[in-house]
Amino acid sequence: MTLDIREARPDDAGLIFRFICDLAEYEKLRHEVKTTPEGLAARLFGPRPYAEVLIAEQNGDPVGFALFFHNFSTFEGKPGLYLEDLYVEPGARGGGAGKALLSRLAQLAIERDCARLEWWVLDWNEPSIAFYRSLGARAMDEWTVYRVDGTALTSLAGHFQADS
Repeated sequence: MTLDIREARPDDAGLIFRFICDLAEYEKLRHEVKTTPEGLAARLFGPRPYAEVLIAEQNGDPVGFALFFHNFSTFEGKPGLYLEDLYVEPGARGGGAGKALLSRLAQLAIERDCARLEWWVLDWNEPSIAFYRSLGARAMDEWTVYRVDGTALTSLAGHFQADS
């Protein structure tokens, strides 16, 4: 079996979309997916790419992906990599694709002088949590994630008054 990790190309937008939908289905969040292959292509491969994607292939067939982007640690004074999504098809799990994707991300973090690689995981996702712990990842239990979106985001944006 040959396992390869490659950078995504513009013609992978449909594949990336399928992986996102499959991941959302696994996470019981399929109803939350609002993007389209065209939207992904524009935002991942357009004039200002907002994220990058790695594709895992076994024997030339795509079996998983990792979508990530840079963040920045003010305390470290360095960038970091944030892994937004990691997904491996059920039939390929246990074959090393997930570990290979994370290993490549760790290599990129080191090559780019990043202070860290981080991601979120759903509390109920015990198989993933066990996998991440086996790789040396630790939970950041002392932090709570906050989000502003939808009408709350619009309302908050309306409070900004630029000085003229």
